[in-house]
Amino acid sequence: MPSIWILEVHHHQVEKNDKNVSNKCVELNDELAGANSYHLSFNQNITEIFKLLSSVCNDAWILGLHQTLLILLIVGKWVLPMGYGITRDEFSQLLLIFVSIAADILEFTTETLSEPNVRKNTVLVYAILGVWSWSMLQFPLHLAVLHAEPSSASQNSSGSLLSTYRADIWNIIVSLFIHDGPFFVLRMLVMIYFKVIHQMLVFFSIKNFLVLLIQIYRLSVICEDYRSRLPH
Repeated sequence: MPSIWILEVHHHQVEKNDKNVSNKCVELNDELAGANSYHLSFNQNITEIFKLLSSVCNDAWILGLHQTLLILLIVGKWVLPMGYGITRDEFSQLLLIFVSIAADILEFTTETLSEPNVRKNTVLVYAILGVWSWSMLQFPLHLAVLHAEPSSASQNSSGSLLSTYRADIWNIIVSLFIHDGPFFVLRMLVMIYFKVIHQMLVFFSIKNFLVLLIQIYRLSVICEDYRSRLPH
C-alpha cells in the first residue's frame, strides 16, 4: 500500500508539471516496434530492456501494482490457516466475498483517478487514496463472513442483540462505514462537485446506493426479529 501511495502521488505531481506525460505510452510502443529492427549485442539488449521498462507509462505500473496487491491478498487469505471458530463453508464464502470486494475496489480507484479533472485536484487525489486505504481494512478482518443461522443457544431471550447477530451486524457495519458508504459518498462528490460523469461511475454509484438501502433494511429486519423473540 505505501508503494501505491508513492506511485499515485508522484504520478499526480508529474501530470501537474509535465504536459507530455500522456505521450510516454506512445513512445513505448514506438521503441518496442523499432527494437526488432536492430541487431544488438547482449549488453546492448539488456540496456535496451531496462530503457523500455523505464519508459512504461505510470498508469500501467500503478494498475499492475493494484491488481497484484488484491490478488495476493485473496490468495494469501486462502493459503493461510483459517481463523478460530470459522468453518470451511464460512471460509469459502469469505473468499467469494473478497473477490467481489476486490473487483469493486479496483474499479473505484481506476474509474476515479484516471479522470484528468480528478488528477488536477490534490485534495481529491488524497481523499480517494485515503478511502481506498480505509476500504482495505476489510481483508484482515475474520468476522466479515456470511455466518450461518444463529444457534438455538444464542436465540434465547437472555442473549443480547449484538451477541445473537454478531456476524450479521458486523457485515452491515463494514458495508456502511468501510466499503459501500465511503465509496458512494466519494463517487457522488466526483459527479456533483467535479462534474465527472460517465457510465461506469453512475452504475457503481447506483450499486453502492442499493447496497446501502438493502443493508439498512436488513438491519431493521434483524432488530424486528430480535424484538419478536423477547418475552412479552
